[in-house]
Amino acid sequence: MKASAPLKNEARRVFIKTYGCQMNVYDSDRMADVLARAGYGAAERPEDADLVLLNTCHIREKAAEKVFSDVGRLRVIKEQARSEGRDFRIVVAGCVAQAEGHEILRRAHAVDIVVGPQSYHRLPELLASGGRVVETDFPPESKFDHLPARAGVRQVSAFLTVQEGCDRFCTFCVVPYTRGAEFSRPAEKILREAEALGARGVKEITLLGQNVNAYHGASADGAAWPLAKLLERLSDVAGVERLRYVTSHPRDMSDDLIAAHRDLPKLMPYLHLPVQSGSDRVLAAMNRKHDRGFYRDLVERLRRARPDLALTSDFIVGFPGESDADFEDTVSLVEAVGYAAAYSFKYSPRAGTPAAEMPQVSEPVKTERLARLQALILDQQTAFNAAMRGLTVDVLLEKPGRRPGQLVGRSPWLQAVHVDAPAAWIGRVAPVSIDAIGSNTLSGTLSEAHFRERAIA
Repeated sequence: MKASAPLKNEARRVFIKTYGCQMNVYDSDRMADVLARAGYGAAERPEDADLVLLNTCHIREKAAEKVFSDVGRLRVIKEQARSEGRDFRIVVAGCVAQAEGHEILRRAHAVDIVVGPQSYHRLPELLASGGRVVETDFPPESKFDHLPARAGVRQVSAFLTVQEGCDRFCTFCVVPYTRGAEFSRPAEKILREAEALGARGVKEITLLGQNVNAYHGASADGAAWPLAKLLERLSDVAGVERLRYVTSHPRDMSDDLIAAHRDLPKLMPYLHLPVQSGSDRVLAAMNRKHDRGFYRDLVERLRRARPDLALTSDFIVGFPGESDADFEDTVSLVEAVGYAAAYSFKYSPRAGTPAAEMPQVSEPVKTERLARLQALILDQQTAFNAAMRGLTVDVLLEKPGRRPGQLVGRSPWLQAVHVDAPAAWIGRVAPVSIDAIGSNTLSGTLSEAHFRERAIA
């Protein structure tokens, strides 16, 4: 379909595509806020936009090639727009932008601006320059000091970045190179942002960080707050009924944070705690700084503090040098811990990381191991969900479902739940009796107590 040229006084529009992690979702929202201040509204499709922004992630396999493929498709749209006399610009942002830098401009002539995740507050300035620009420096000032107030947040659940970067330097990971050293936002600024979200109707906030439980943000009195203290204060924010955080490193799971899972009712009984491997030899090669026994002990302490805690994790299969025995150690760890869900991937080299130079495991071996591990994880996830049948769980109703009269929400354990309920109830936490289990979702009916409440009202 041929895109029409905008009217002379029509506002400029931006289409943002987000790849990867939750932090990128947050960053995309903040870039939209920055661009809104510069006069850009939202476009529904790239064809309708004056600016397309690709917010990239470097974690997944062949991440850079996927970006170049998308840029190739956008080049056609750009040529069409230019033939109609319309300006059309392409920005590549995020971690691939940080890692690839000038290489993106060299390979993809359609790209106008490459900007790393620490500099996107400068987007209006970079766009105003009019040329092809690469901005991947780590500026001395925090981007958060230059971002406008959050706008347009109308959803029930929201992400809130509290920490960026990582000092752990796992041998497979590019995060220390693309996001930089660990940085924690000041506690008071996080509290103010959370209060604004609560005032807009946000009921659930998920705190984000590359290594979120290493948070150590300065408070108003100059003391460094750990994540547990921040969660305690956020529990008092008006309107906010649920708190979560992701992603954690086992080595930074402190005693006070474990206690927070016991003591804070608003902190949901769900924790993503990546282990990556069950083999001590592989964990040492990964530079994870924990071993299998440490992880098992940590899980036991967490479950003593919060018996209904659901654990999820990350696993890398076929890490360089992983033997059959190493893989069996991973399988046995999964069997011993029992997960509600997990993410598992075949190892793929990331340029510039130490593991990329290590002897590699063959692709067929990685494929076979991944299939076996994922089958085990799926069995555990299915069993975890099946255990919900017949229970009444509190569900935060978030949005309309696929059919009229249906809403979709989230259980405390982050499962999607379908239930028939009025659209006006979006934003409520309602007790739902679970009566059906799908492959990835639960279904149920509003409890009789809720119907009695409506009758009384």
